[in-house]
Amino acid sequence: MAKFQVVETFVSINGEGRRAGELAVFIRFLGCNLNCSYCDTRWANESDAKFRWMSEEDIYQYVKETGVRNVTLTGGEPLLRPGMDSLLKKLLGDSRLRVEIETNGSVDLTPFANLPIRPSFTMDYKLAGSGMEDKMKRKNFSLLTSEDTVKFVTGNREDLERSAQIIAEEKLLERTAIYFSPVFGKIEPEEIVNFLIE
Repeated sequence: MAKFQVVETFVSINGEGRRAGELAVFIRFLGCNLNCSYCDTRWANESDAKFRWMSEEDIYQYVKETGVRNVTLTGGEPLLRPGMDSLLKKLLGDSRLRVEIETNGSVDLTPFANLPIRPSFTMDYKLAGSGMEDKMKRKNFSLLTSEDTVKFVTGNREDLERSAQIIAEEKLLERTAIYFSPVFGKIEPEEIVNFLIE
């Protein structure tokens, strides 16, 4: 049975994706393969971050104990963890649970999108302002459905314009939900709203 390095478990209101505003139980896994300039969970990616080992059964039992139906697997980058497919099968095997994965856009979604019961994805696309755009796997866009979300974290006008270009090239409006989020301190939310109105 797979075991996972988990840095945090908690219940909160979901802040992004299709279930934003709904109660969710969060499982945050240790580690990430990216180093975004604006990372807000850098502490969870440090090699000396405190974690506890949890098996898929431990995670499932914790989720059940909370009584919350929405499950968000996050990080770091949860899809890099060995055994994640097995954990997903365990969680998704419970028809009362709805499982969402927050993923950074650099990991191939194919093995997880093709599971017998599929989770939903909230997938970032890292723009130039992150310093990580060259790590993005654009082929993931073809795997997204109406149950998923693409999130663009934008820090300036160039990021906004690049987002619009990608949305058009990948025909994302026809495929999935699209969310924009500001890099706090770099761009005012009003600027994003005005750009979207344009």
